[in-house]
Amino acid sequence: MELKEISADARGRRGTVWTLEGSEDLNANLVRFPSGGGVGEHANEEVDVVMVGIAGHGKVTVNEKEHHLSAGILVFLPKGARRSVRSDSDGFAYLSVHRRRGPVRIDERPEERSKA
Repeated sequence: MELKEISADARGRRGTVWTLEGSEDLNANLVRFPSGGGVGEHANEEVDVVMVGIAGHGKVTVNEKEHHLSAGILVFLPKGARRSVRSDSDGFAYLSVHRRRGPVRIDERPEERSKA
């Protein structure tokens, strides 16, 4: 699978342009932004994330530390870290990979369990 080619074919699109299908354990997404685009600061409390640059160049800020991301460069984002992404070039693309998040778990209340 040629991710750089998939990104180039997605010219004009922004955000997720490809998603790994068929894995029960991993989420992998190819994400693409034009110059100046990106993802605002947020924290992910659930999973560690690895980002790998595919095309163009951008910046990933992790807990206020800036990392340059370009083809072949990997940035690790630990769960709980504040992070943001900004494209510095047209056609900036990266692969985001993390453990698949589980479904929402709803437990019965303790008093309901004791009645069973």
